[in-house]
Amino acid sequence: MGLQTSDFKRQTSTVVLGLGNPLMADEGIGVYLVERLLEVADEYPAVDFIDAGTGGLSILHQLEGRHKAILIDCAFMEEPPGALRRFTPDEVRSMKVLAHQSLHEADVLQILALARRLGQAPEEIVIFGIQPERVEPGPGLSPALAERFDEYLAALRRELTS
Repeated sequence: MGLQTSDFKRQTSTVVLGLGNPLMADEGIGVYLVERLLEVADEYPAVDFIDAGTGGLSILHQLEGRHKAILIDCAFMEEPPGALRRFTPDEVRSMKVLAHQSLHEADVLQILALARRLGQAPEEIVIFGIQPERVEPGPGLSPALAERFDEYLAALRRELTS
């Protein structure tokens, strides 16, 4: 797990979860974006920014007691590399095939459905999916995502002020 603003304070009403593995190129986009948002976290006192990495079911604990959750992850959406889409869990279905090789492996939509069944889901859940160009071993973003990084930040900041 990476840095988070909620290490020593009570949970806020909104959480932004950056998902992914920064050691797998574009798979780390959610983590990279949360790291950058942490630099301006003082502008959003009602928001916790959390590097959820490949947190699997631990995401449940970050959702509980929140009014709003914003999740950021790479997503295969049959879009051009770098495309950004905003959607809710009800507007998408998962095509993810789990390899069952790690306790951290999980399908985010299944975790959100479980949170609903347990009564732990926030009232509002927003997912930002970013189409990767490459998911392979190695740090750093592909040019397609790196060039649009500021655009992604702007979209997230708009979401936080809406």
